[in-house]
Amino acid sequence: MTFPSYRDRYLPALTRRQIEALPDKAWAPVILAVGAIEQHGPHLPVAVDSLMGQAWLSLALARLPAGASCYVAPPITIGKSNEHTGFPGTLFISRDTLRSQVLAIARQVHAWGFRSLLVINTHGGNVPVVVPTLREIRSLYGMRAGILSSGAVPELSPEEATFGIHAGEVETSWLLAAAPQHVEMAKAVCEYPARPDDPGEVRPVMAPALVAWVAKDLSTSGIMGDAPAATAEKGERWLERGAAVYAAGIAEVARLGRGYTP
Repeated sequence: MTFPSYRDRYLPALTRRQIEALPDKAWAPVILAVGAIEQHGPHLPVAVDSLMGQAWLSLALARLPAGASCYVAPPITIGKSNEHTGFPGTLFISRDTLRSQVLAIARQVHAWGFRSLLVINTHGGNVPVVVPTLREIRSLYGMRAGILSSGAVPELSPEEATFGIHAGEVETSWLLAAAPQHVEMAKAVCEYPARPDDPGEVRPVMAPALVAWVAKDLSTSGIMGDAPAATAEKGERWLERGAAVYAAGIAEVARLGRGYTP
């Protein structure tokens, strides 16, 4: 059993004396990966989102420029995934539990002396909980707090860019690049919840009026996107691009933190 590749930045791998002695706690952000355990169609493992949080960290931290610093909190691996109930393999916690977990981590790393918290979120269902919770953290503890983004994924068809929201071309390509042994492409299918040219203004995503939905409403396979279009080559390219964006974001927060007065 080993710690992650970024062991020297992983707070659970440090002793209490090492944490006490860190010289850059006032400006170096703590990174919290918030993921999910939920069905990802018949071809991907249910841990996709949590796996990707760790993949992004490994890739991004290896690309940090000289002079940038950050530390990594233990991840939150089970998120607010109740929209995927009805398919085997989904675990979820309530919005209140997720909020409490993020708040607890912020409160305690603040007590250790850290003054900045950044979230790498890999599950869309967490966003409506995490964003207002980060505002609470800013208000309650005076910490800098925010969500990091990997940026948009280019080169997608109009259908995939609009409705490829789960277990489709992007996530499958990422896994083919990061953990191909866990992908069963023979079971991948293409299924969309709608078409960009469908009439009407009420849709599950990307529309003037949105409806509440669960995955069973939109997909029989659990996939919302074109999973067979995925390739390892796309995944490697998109992972490299996203990791560079994450690394730049972490470095910028660290740079700004040096001159920050709470």
